[in-house]
Amino acid sequence: MEFDAKAVDRIIEEKGKKMQATIPILQAVQKELRYLPIEALEQISKRTEIPAAQLYGVATFYAQFRLSPIGRHLIKVCHGTACHVAGAIGVSESLGDRLNVSAHGGTTEDKEFTMESVACLGCCSLAPVLMIDETVYGKLNRQKAGKTIDAFCKCQDKEGDPLGDLKIDKKELGGGEIAEVLIGLGSCGIASGGKAVFDIFDHAKKKFGFSYVLKEVGCIGMCHCEPLVEFVARDGTKTFYGNIDAVAAKKLLQEHVAQGKPLEKKIIDLEKEGSEEHAFYSKQVRIVLENCGRIDPESIEEYVRAGGYTALEKVKKGMTPEQVVAEIKASGLRGRGGAGFSTGMKWDFCRKAAGDEKYVICNADEGDPGAFMDRSVLESDPHRVLEGMMICAHAIGATHGYIYCRAEYPLAVKRLGIAIGQAREKGYLGKHFDIIVKEGAGAFVCGEETALIASIEGKRGMPRVRPPFPAQSGLWGKPTNINNVETFANVPWIILNGAAAFAKYGTEKSKGSKVFALAGDVKRGGLVEVPMGITLWEIINDVGGGTVSGRPVKAVQLGGPSGGCIPAKLMSTVVDYDAVNATGAIMGSGGMVVMDDRACMVDIAKFFLDFTQNESCGKCTFCRIGTRRMLEILTRITEGEGRKGDIELLEELAEQIKTSSLCGLGQTAPNPVLTTLKYFRDEYEAHINEGRCPAGKCRALIEYTISAERCTGCGACLKICPVKAIEGEKKKAHLILQAVCTQCGACQQICPVDAIDVK
Repeated sequence: MEFDAKAVDRIIEEKGKKMQATIPILQAVQKELRYLPIEALEQISKRTEIPAAQLYGVATFYAQFRLSPIGRHLIKVCHGTACHVAGAIGVSESLGDRLNVSAHGGTTEDKEFTMESVACLGCCSLAPVLMIDETVYGKLNRQKAGKTIDAFCKCQDKEGDPLGDLKIDKKELGGGEIAEVLIGLGSCGIASGGKAVFDIFDHAKKKFGFSYVLKEVGCIGMCHCEPLVEFVARDGTKTFYGNIDAVAAKKLLQEHVAQGKPLEKKIIDLEKEGSEEHAFYSKQVRIVLENCGRIDPESIEEYVRAGGYTALEKVKKGMTPEQVVAEIKASGLRGRGGAGFSTGMKWDFCRKAAGDEKYVICNADEGDPGAFMDRSVLESDPHRVLEGMMICAHAIGATHGYIYCRAEYPLAVKRLGIAIGQAREKGYLGKHFDIIVKEGAGAFVCGEETALIASIEGKRGMPRVRPPFPAQSGLWGKPTNINNVETFANVPWIILNGAAAFAKYGTEKSKGSKVFALAGDVKRGGLVEVPMGITLWEIINDVGGGTVSGRPVKAVQLGGPSGGCIPAKLMSTVVDYDAVNATGAIMGSGGMVVMDDRACMVDIAKFFLDFTQNESCGKCTFCRIGTRRMLEILTRITEGEGRKGDIELLEELAEQIKTSSLCGLGQTAPNPVLTTLKYFRDEYEAHINEGRCPAGKCRALIEYTISAERCTGCGACLKICPVKAIEGEKKKAHLILQAVCTQCGACQQICPVDAIDVK
């Protein structure tokens, strides 16, 4: 797109000319022009108070910004933890072949598509996933990735009736007329095809005159069953359906809606003991998630009917700031992210700090690959987070609030905007306290408090030395309280039900419940909320149903890049801040990625080091250079070039990085390496001393062969091989040409008779 000076001027007038407008201006210009031309940066600098060096520094610091043009459609391939474990590399390679660009990214010759890799899209339970423009597609593999692009191209500019030739015979209802149809349209639901299902019910309502109320709801947690549809009959009877595609949606209209005959095969029975669905919920305690999937997230009226803003009214009419802080302290609520510091104490510090102006910030920059708790809550129950922030503002005396949300969560940003607008209209926001959404620009380090503050101020997200802490000197030098989404979402429940009701759950030092994003090699992946004190084994096996493959659990990665890998032998560890820390991992925000015995722990350690090395802000020498050296060593090891002394060198570098880094990113970056060395040292030794990957994952150390006894000569592998490394005749055993094979694993994925072996 050609440079449009008038458009840039218009954006400057809308966003402002001060330093804090830096990121919003750049985001708006990039949205308008598809990238940031140098001419635009020069114009912004001349028309505002923002120096050219500042603009360029910000534009090159954040991963979201682009200084060169892209194609008409942007494809983002997720390489988060769950996607990496599930085969994201193969998806990128397949798309690269399909689009004739590098697997690492690039723009097609016709400028139609640009492909790039991103750290995490937050739909980990549907891994691997990709996003085209702002729509996510999940449950992919090598074959489905290319088909997704083909399907996307076919539906562009194509209009039609989603009902097709559907005919409805509206006989007398046999099971009671349906009053409401609720369809889960969080990001996971949409990625699974929920929007198409919604459109079918929407068109059917208009075409056939059905009287049901059609509602969008958020995530109920069962991401493994998406798309989810709930019917509510006139008599209040509820029927849940899972894995509803377009065909099943039409059948539901024909049979259940029109004739009152439930579709038994698709029913999810949450109450039936022994059922998978009952097992998924039986050990959960839903405090933060109590409204998720139950109410329309874009309706303040539904939130109020569910008890919303009652806690705020209670606080304003009958509780002093000191009483609110005391109640939060008594509950034992600790920050649901990072180190788990006492929320009540944090509020108290900020309340007592001197300042004519104070701020409340919600940290929704959920950057951990493998985490999607905050996204789901914001998409499903945004008013609850706003209410928690308002109660905090009352307690500390704040007049301004900010929600710093990942730009990779467009649906969360949209629903937050709607909720804030509704809260202003109803008078909850605006007069004494208001909230603004600030979109992040793609920097994991901005999850650190002082880096986040710098980003809101319009600067590069670089941490600063503490003290002073934000409670004394935060945003623009004013006292500032920062909590994450889950922490704020707990607050209204605590105020309404009392500190004792919250503290009855959990352990002595870790009270209440904890939300986890359960993903990876797990049967029932999704969003779960469990009481503190439950064991990891119970979460993975009783709630999650064990591994989807049926193979043994090897490890669970907890706490994201700052966390660690906990082995199966420690699955009796309870969910408690101190107990988890004792393993070498951390609770973190709540990402929980399960791995079966096919995972290579050296590869997993390399994956996280690659992430943290890329995300380092560069301020600290050991974080900037030390993580690079560790990554180089790990890469050598996975490529069969490990050396004697590499393990000891990794341990030495890890200790230096931990003790010499300013912020939590550097201080915890070595954790995945240290925990895998602690619990899976034999795998490192096998790679280095024997040139062998015990898990059969590291491409340089494995060889694929075809079993002559099991191969039926169907030709599936021959057709899918991207480098034509397989030859053979129909109905005869095939052969892999080792000199040509790239060990991509496509043949093994598609083989219908399990005839591909890995040495």
